[in-house]
Amino acid sequence: MDNWILRAPNNLINEASSVNISSPTQVKVKVSHLLLTNFDALLFGGNVKASYPKTIGRAAVGIVTEVGENCYGITKGERVYFEPTRACGQCLKCKSGKPKECTSITIAGRDFDGFMRDFAVCEYSDVAPLPDSVDDLHALCIETVGIAENIYDKLNLSAGQKVAVVGADPAGNIMAQVLQYHKVIPIVIDNNEANLERVKKCGIYYAFTADDDLKTNIMNATGGHLCDAAVYIASSRLPISLATRMISAGKTIVLSSPSSTPSSLDARDILDKNLTVFGVSHAYDYTDAVINMFVHGAVNIDVFEKEILTEYDPVALLKERCSNSSVAARNKMTVFKMIF
Repeated sequence: MDNWILRAPNNLINEASSVNISSPTQVKVKVSHLLLTNFDALLFGGNVKASYPKTIGRAAVGIVTEVGENCYGITKGERVYFEPTRACGQCLKCKSGKPKECTSITIAGRDFDGFMRDFAVCEYSDVAPLPDSVDDLHALCIETVGIAENIYDKLNLSAGQKVAVVGADPAGNIMAQVLQYHKVIPIVIDNNEANLERVKKCGIYYAFTADDDLKTNIMNATGGHLCDAAVYIASSRLPISLATRMISAGKTIVLSSPSSTPSSLDARDILDKNLTVFGVSHAYDYTDAVINMFVHGAVNIDVFEKEILTEYDPVALLKERCSNSSVAARNKMTVFKMIF
């Protein structure tokens, strides 16, 4: 059975393995679909260090094939989403019985084995049942929507306030849709016209090119006051300075990234404007909320280009993403279909 293990940077090997339930609270799941993410590429290239060896694959769904006798709310044959993050169990918050406030969230593929494999065994609490109305492709986007929801909660904005979203790739597009769902007004910035068109198809009114007219366009959209906050989408690869320039003094910038990848942020605007900066890299404990959002049609992923692969070479695809920034930043969802 397939099991793609990262032994070291750029050293990904398919090692056949078998897994079995060893606890009454565990489930065995056949992985059915896996989304190839930029985080997987960062792991592969060594830009994010893992505790080697590790099976990679952060975003996946599957079908339950075995259920331990003490598993509740999970049945054999049910479709489930694999939780990509877990509480560490070691920090003060976890030891105080507050895992939802964990300060050292662990991530699939980096801290524990991910899901680029045929079968996975895990605690039943580490998978989430999927309703029939949430298809597999939507489920693969649960964490991206959850990160956006996490950002919205942390910004603590009121209806009608305006947020600059720097980047209109799928993560930025989803961020804008989540803000609009909460009646906050997104103003999306990108240099890719196709990205901006997709944003508009999702009902986002303000979508601007990052050109010489950008500040004027932002001022017109905000009534001359700039934005109340900014979200910088790291996968966009746009200059971070766009985020600092588009917000008023005393406001907040969120750096949205699936990992703590290195980036350069000019301190001048931060100091001159007395800005608050923080990062969001995961969506721990947001799965149920996001599934509910999908059930109610809050987020549209139909506009994204998708490639569903039944035959694939993960090493070649990850090498391509690592060596070609335009491939890494493209809008296409690359999905491995692992069950027929």
